[in-house]
Order: sequence, then C-alpha cells, then structure tokens
Amino acid sequence: MGVSTASPEKGIRLVTVDFPPVNALPVRGWYELADAVRAAGRDPENRCVVLAAEGRGFNAGVDIKEVQRDSGHSAILGANRGCAEAFAAVYECEVPVVAAVGGFCLGGGIGLVGNADAIVASEDAVFGLPELDRGALGAATHLARLVPQHLMRALYYTSRTVSARELHAHGSVWKVVERAELLAQALELAREIARKDGMLIRLAKAAINGIDPVDVRRSYRFEQGFTFEANLSGVADRVRDTFAPGGAPPPPATEEASP
Repeated sequence: MGVSTASPEKGIRLVTVDFPPVNALPVRGWYELADAVRAAGRDPENRCVVLAAEGRGFNAGVDIKEVQRDSGHSAILGANRGCAEAFAAVYECEVPVVAAVGGFCLGGGIGLVGNADAIVASEDAVFGLPELDRGALGAATHLARLVPQHLMRALYYTSRTVSARELHAHGSVWKVVERAELLAQALELAREIARKDGMLIRLAKAAINGIDPVDVRRSYRFEQGFTFEANLSGVADRVRDTFAPGGAPPPPATEEASP
C-alpha cells in the first residue's frame, strides 16, 4: 500500500498509487506521490513518467475520513498543501507525464490528470469534481484544462461526471482503450516519447509550460483559499457530515459524449 515506482523499460519510470479501497489519499499519500514524481523527473535516465493506480479506480480524491477525524484544521491544511504539492509535481516534472486512468477519477484525481501532459483512459473511466457534495472546493483550475469553460462550470456546480469518450471528443484524452489494455497503451505512448533526445524532451517540457496561459499553481492555491474559508465558516463540516464514505461514491449522472 502506498506509492511505488518501477522502471519497466529504458527511459520510462512508472509511478503507481495504491491506497485501498478507493485510492482516496491521506495527507502523507499526496506528499509520497509528489516526491516520487519529482524524483522520477530529476533522474537523467528518464524521459517520460507514467502515472497509474491499482484497484477499482484511479483516484477518489482526499481521504474524507481523515479530515472528519480531526477536531481542528491540521488535516484540511495538510490535505490542501499535499494536493498542491502533488499537482505541482506532475505539472513541473522535468519530463512529460502520461496518466493511465481506469475507473473513477474524482476530486484530487482531476488535479493530477489535468496537470499531466497526456491521458490514456479505459472505457469505464469517469472524471468529475464532487467537491460541492463533500464540503470542499478546488481543482476547477484542472477541470478547465480538460473541458471547455461552460461545460466545466456546469460539471462543477452539479458534481456530474464525464466519460472518457466525452473527454476524447474534446481532445483531452489521447486514447480510450479496454481496461485490460490500459497500462500497455500508456506505456506505448510513453515509449514513443522516450525515444526523443533526453535533453531536448526536457527543454520541450519547460518551453510548453512556459507558454501556458494559466499559472496552474497560483490558480489552484487561489481556489484553496475558498476551501479553507468554507471550513472556517462551518459549512464544510455541515456538508461533509452528509457524506458517507465506504467506497467511492457512485458517479452522479454522467454527461455522454456528443454524437
């Protein structure tokens, strides 16, 4: 259980998250993930990182039970900072990051894939921000990198999810594959990237980040200020108390891909 790394072939580092039962990460998990991704990017032998997960889904966001057990604010502060570090680690990784997404990708999962360089998803993958149903805010910054502005707003306000096929239609998912083929297809894309010159691919990553129209770290931290305000006001606890974890919540109504 935790975050593990492997080198399945030359030039590729595989970072795998495994926090049963649903990959809802505790505070330490977000920092472990950030450290693993940053270390992979620093290694001069690597030219691409594949971010994957074991279990039912890719990521169910923050461990709500950890937050609920805390009578103060240390858990929510830890989650805020840990998420910010993990999301930034993916975005700032010195080499491209390919996310291999199977099953649910919710909350903090959107922060990870929204900051990735490419996404390969399984047929059963669903993406969404159920934050308003969990007494939280945040990661609209990253959802806006996956879908157009007005769709992002509708998804955010309703807590609906979108399918991998929908995101493929919007161009934010590279390929949609059978679940059994997910990791192999993500590695295939990583292999193609890793064939490039190591120095040049790092320069390319820095150059592309440099022309990004949105400063994702600053934008997300701005959102997190409102998350903390919701906690100080008591509204976050009121909403969280109606959420009963015990597995990933069933995805709300899903927007289907446009014909």
